[in-house]
Formats: sequence, structure tokens, C-alpha cells
Amino acid sequence: MNAIPELSGRQPGAVHSALAVLEEVARSGPGITAQQISVRLGLPRATAYRLLNLLVQDEYLVRMPDLRGFALGRKVAELADVAQAQDAAATAREAVTDLRTHIRGGVHLAVYREGRVVPVDVDPDFPLSDPKRIGSDLSVSALGRLLLAEQAARTVPSPTRYATQEGELTPGFGCLAVPVRGEDDRLIAGLALALPAARLADRDGLVSLVADTAIRLGSLLQRV
Repeated sequence: MNAIPELSGRQPGAVHSALAVLEEVARSGPGITAQQISVRLGLPRATAYRLLNLLVQDEYLVRMPDLRGFALGRKVAELADVAQAQDAAATAREAVTDLRTHIRGGVHLAVYREGRVVPVDVDPDFPLSDPKRIGSDLSVSALGRLLLAEQAARTVPSPTRYATQEGELTPGFGCLAVPVRGEDDRLIAGLALALPAARLADRDGLVSLVADTAIRLGSLLQRV
């Protein structure tokens, strides 16, 4: 690898050097020493020690028990988790978009946070009729009723396959929502179909249309 410029206060080279040190620790694995980093990156030993101490102080690196080597720290793990979550969210959007190409109606995805419905992917061709009300009153929407049914099941165990709403938000239209569950079977989101009320008669058929997507979303969203 080419030698890295000497560390000098405010210059961009200082940031570049610190990132290069992180990359070298990641490549080499736990236990790499300051001397090894200095040699491999072409850094003066004093600069390598200074960078390593700063990265340890900010928890991007940790010292090994022998106090000689270094390993990646908590902050790097957190950044990796964020990146993984972003990838999962993007893949979830792709799954919902793909479902929309096979459904004659709206497809909405919402997550549940602190007892609230939080839409995260609203169908642009079939916007929510009353987003504020849906977010504040669980009883008026299929997504909200799905959460209410889950809360009731904690005291009276009963699997919730779907929840519906017909004509309460928009006359002649309704919604069917299916649960999106994580690996621990916890309800983490709801996938809703917005359709003319007459099409809600075939509820089992509608559930089967979205079941595979709901399972796929469960494995993705639990990482978000």
C-alpha cells in the first residue's frame, strides 16, 4: 500500500490516515500491533500510536487483553448494523414494490412503534385516506386493528391472521392487513391492501396473495 501523508492537525490527510488504520485493523483481524500498522501503512510510528489512541478513545478500536494488539470496537459494530439496516430497508421496499405489480389496489407497509402505526412505505397510486387519524386511532384502520388484536392475544392467546376495515375511512373502500412477524413471532409491522369493499369478500384469497411477501418482510424488517 502507498505511504500515507504525515498526520497534521486540520488537513484532510489526518482523516484519511485514521480511516486507513481502521481498514487495516479490519483486514488483519484482532491482535494487529501499532508497529505492524506503522510498517504496513508507511506511517511514522508516533503517528500510528497517536491515531490508535484517538480511535480507542472514541471506541472505534479496543485494546486486546495483552495491551499490545488492537481490534475493532463498538462504534464500528454500530456503523455496520446501520449499514445492514439500510440494506434491509431497501430490500423491503423492493419486496413491497414487486407486490404492487401483482395487486389491483393499494399496498401499504407500516411498522409498529410504541403502540402506534407508523407508515413507512405508502402506495403512491393509492395514498392513505386519513393518515393523521390512522396514526392516532388504532380502531379505524385495518393496520391499527391488527395491533389491537395482537395486544388482546397477550391475555387470550389466539393467532391473528388478518384484520379488516370496510367503508369507515372511505365509503365503498376497505383494507385488509396481515401481520409481519420477526423470528421470535413478535408483530413488527403490518402489510395492508386497500381495495374496493366488494373485493374483501374473498379474504382467504387476499391473505394468500400477500403471505409470502409478509414472511419475507419479517426477516428483513427485524434488522431495521
